[in-house]
Amino acid sequence: MRFLYFIFILTFSNFSLAETEELIEPIENEIEQLPKTNAIDERMADEAVSELVDFSLIPHKPNYLLPFSFNDKIQDYDIYQNNGTPYQRLEVKYQISFKMPLFHHIGDLPISGYVAYTQLSLWQAYNSASSSPFRETNYEPEAFLIWDLDQTLGFDWRFKSASFGFTHQSNGRSEPSSRSWNRLNSHFIFDRDNFVVTINPWYRLEYTEDDNPDLLDYYGHGKITLAYKHNEHLYSFTSQNNIESSFSRGYIGATWSFPLYEKIKGYIQISSGYGNSLIEYNQYTNTIGLGVAISDIL
Repeated sequence: MRFLYFIFILTFSNFSLAETEELIEPIENEIEQLPKTNAIDERMADEAVSELVDFSLIPHKPNYLLPFSFNDKIQDYDIYQNNGTPYQRLEVKYQISFKMPLFHHIGDLPISGYVAYTQLSLWQAYNSASSSPFRETNYEPEAFLIWDLDQTLGFDWRFKSASFGFTHQSNGRSEPSSRSWNRLNSHFIFDRDNFVVTINPWYRLEYTEDDNPDLLDYYGHGKITLAYKHNEHLYSFTSQNNIESSFSRGYIGATWSFPLYEKIKGYIQISSGYGNSLIEYNQYTNTIGLGVAISDIL
């Protein structure tokens, strides 16, 4: 059922504009004629077209499907030692992520409001001996404001935008597998031509019944992502909690997306460290995945 929902969202996000093509085509043509100086401007121009449609769903984080995702440590996880299900190292990983605009501009200020939803699922599709269960699903609703600053800095750099909001993330399970946390979340985006740097600090909101009080020991207080786009190939690198933990409980990840057919891109994802998902936030993992994406961070 979750997989069908994933397919529905991908289809809806790709073809929702088709029904209103006659309405937006003149405006879309005008936007396409504007100068697009770099990757992030192109992404924002595409989003501006999508937002012309009422109840528009716009890609938020990367949307991808990895039919082949290999996790070398999964059989060693403490949480799975006594649950009676022998999990396989090869599984399916997918993520759906979209946002919906609520308003644009507060007075003369270029501040926009959004709500967003991201779902990451790890599916033991090839584990037929155990009825191919979903091993883990993380649910992440958000509400946030984006301030489009577009301030010129030195050496051709720009302070493109800043955002601030509230994020909840949980896996919807009961004890002892329950994982959840709430945080105040922010993003500061800088760019130079097709090179983008995103600094993402957060502040965790504490509460009394905490399923994972040591989560910040592994997630830290933020992450930084570097992205570069060249000839429709997008390369990204993410570092989280490495310096803060003295490189003992950090995470690094890298992705490469490249053109396949129209809006479909090939997608390769590699990661090493802690925090591959909430259930394994305190487990060291190495993963590599191969599949397709319909949207990336740029």
